[in-house]
Formats: sequence, C-alpha cells, structure tokens
Amino acid sequence: MTITLPSPTSPLKIGTRGSPLALAQAYETRRRLSGAFDLPEEAFVIKVIKTTGDKILDRPLKEIGGKGLFTREIEDDMLSGAIDIAVHSMKDMPVLQPEGLVLDTYLPREDVRDAFVSSGHERLADLPSGAVVGTSSLRRRAQLLNYRPDLNVVEFRGNVQTRLKKLEDKVADCTFLAMAGLRRLDMAHVAKSAIETEEMLPAVAQGAIGIERRINDTNAAEMLAAIHDTQTGQRLAAERAFLAALDGSCETPIAGLAELDGSNMRFRGQVLRPDGSESIGDDVSGTIEDGVAMGEAMAAKLLAEAGEGFFEWRS
Repeated sequence: MTITLPSPTSPLKIGTRGSPLALAQAYETRRRLSGAFDLPEEAFVIKVIKTTGDKILDRPLKEIGGKGLFTREIEDDMLSGAIDIAVHSMKDMPVLQPEGLVLDTYLPREDVRDAFVSSGHERLADLPSGAVVGTSSLRRRAQLLNYRPDLNVVEFRGNVQTRLKKLEDKVADCTFLAMAGLRRLDMAHVAKSAIETEEMLPAVAQGAIGIERRINDTNAAEMLAAIHDTQTGQRLAAERAFLAALDGSCETPIAGLAELDGSNMRFRGQVLRPDGSESIGDDVSGTIEDGVAMGEAMAAKLLAEAGEGFFEWRS
C-alpha cells in the first residue's frame, strides 16, 4: 500500500501524558518516525493529555482504579480522532486495549533494572533497620519487604522530579526509579546503583515504550511498522501473556522478564504476597516461538502454588 505521509500542514498527532519522561518518550517516537521517512519534525504534533492518574497523587493507585488511570483519557482522544497515535510506558499498560484500538509497535527496550536512589546510602544493603523507603509500586514494596522486612515503606507517588523532591525534603531515606526512565531523561547519574535483576526482578514490560493506534488506521500501521523493534515485541509478548494469565493489575505484586539469546528465550516470573511475607518464582527457557506459551504456563504454575487468597491484603 502507498503510505500517505504527514506534513507540516497535515501533521500526525501524537498523544502523551505531560510528565518530562512521557514527553521524552513522545519526542523519541517523533524522532524515529521523522528519521524513517525523512520528514521534518513539524510533520508531527505532540498533544499533551492529562490523565486521572496524573491528577490524583495523594492516594495509592489500587484505591482509585489501577493502570487504566494513565491511559483512559488518551485512548478516548484516539477513538474520537483528536489524536492519531499514543505513546505509552508499557509497564503502565493494561493487557487489554479498548475495542477499536491496538498496541503492536514497540521501540527498542532500554535498561530493565530498577535504580536505587538515595541521598545518604550507596546500596539497598546499606540501609539501616527502620529506614524509610518511598514507593508507590506494590511490586517494589513486596519485593523489598520480602528481602528486608525491617524497613518502613511509605507511599511515594508522582513523576521522577516529584519523587526526587520528596527525597530532598527527607520524606524518605531512599526510593526506586526505573533505570530506563532516568536514561531517557539523561539523569542516570541520579541512581546510586542499578539493582541487578537477580536481586529485584523488574515489572513486566519495564523499560519498553509502546505505541497505540486505531485498529482500522492502516496508514498509521504502515508508518509504525518502520520503527517497530521485533525483539522487544517478542519479549513483551511473553511477559504480557504471563501478566494476562495472572489477571495482573496495580493491586497484585507481579514481576516478569524475558531475555533473548539467539533463537532462545529465558523467562523469569515472580508473584508475591502484598505484604512481602511470601514470594513464589520460576525460571524457564525455550525457543522464542514458545514465549507466549511459556508465560502462560508459568502463570498457571505460580497460581497453583500460590493458592486461593495469595494476593489478598492481610490486616
């Protein structure tokens, strides 16, 4: 098919949240599309859309609706035609998209590790008993308390800059951020250390940028195919199959990571009780073609081991 390319007079409209990181991801998408088709940046318009998740910062996500809070308004604008494509952090994305939308384009994945950020300590192991750790991630909270139940974990929502300001104000002794986000903001120096995945398995799809479009927009599909990273897509297919089979949300501490070595894939998954009192994990390998099946099979295995009520909060 012949692609109708955007132009300064008829630009492609890119929807995004308004945080510095979200904008950096939208700029990267624009840069890649511009380069792939030799178009000026003016052929693309970036539209900032404020989501419910951005507006409500004083309550945990599990209390106000979970991951969809960061996408709903953006997806509504896409369905209405106000924007053409949307750029997302994949770790924030529900496994199902609204009817009429599809998420099938991924940019090359960044560093998947979590970053340890503190003004007074170099490593997680250096924290004294009773130290205050700020995080809004149930996964990080549960992993941390499983490893260090002597620490005090407090709610810590907001974008990267907001959380760094909270650290500066001594609200907590340390926090965790995604290394990928820090790298995309040219702020990798903020991390005291990157936590290896053997110590803290990352969130499903951490470090990956996804681009969503209307399912019947064949022109956008053809354009996005030019910047899609196949290996990232293969890894996320396995990870998101694992998440979907676990019915994962912001209310369930789940970690998963697929890694490629030639035509082979290693998949690691983990589920934890919300209070960190128990962790169940597995590590399997197979071919890339088996990735989705591996993710689904591991989810079934971990659910069987966990038993009923595993994800419920204990009083």
